[in-house]
Amino acid sequence: MTLKVGDKLPDATFKTMTSDGPGETTTADLTSGKTVVLFGVPGAFTPTCHMNHLPGFVEHADTLKSKGVDAIAVVSVNDVFVMDAWQKASNANAITFLADTGAEFVEAAGLGLGPAPIFGHLRSQRFALIAKDGEVSFIAVEDSPGDATKTGAAAILEAL
Repeated sequence: MTLKVGDKLPDATFKTMTSDGPGETTTADLTSGKTVVLFGVPGAFTPTCHMNHLPGFVEHADTLKSKGVDAIAVVSVNDVFVMDAWQKASNANAITFLADTGAEFVEAAGLGLGPAPIFGHLRSQRFALIAKDGEVSFIAVEDSPGDATKTGAAAILEAL
């Protein structure tokens, strides 16, 4: 079942990069008592993700935060080292990069994609959501993984 407005985000543990190396954070750590924008991408460094989807959130991070967003995070079914490299290459310090290595979150949320031959295994659909204290108040999923219009920063700004 795909997440919808009013649902609680599924419990999941993500890998994150810390100053001490790989670490973990949970859905609860990320969202408890906060308004969070979470967007999912099929893969780090893939063309639409890297050149279209992520840059809008980097560019509008301050505006999103001025509208009451406490945290912005991107999730992908990549390993923590790839996500860390992507964050550094994108100068995206205002965004938390979450590695859903085993697709635990995207499967529980009903947002899995594939397995697609180009990726080799299950990935994430392209989505974006707003969660307030872990409850979804807005969610959009792209019809095609190559599009990033319904799930881009501009669409999130309109939804706030």
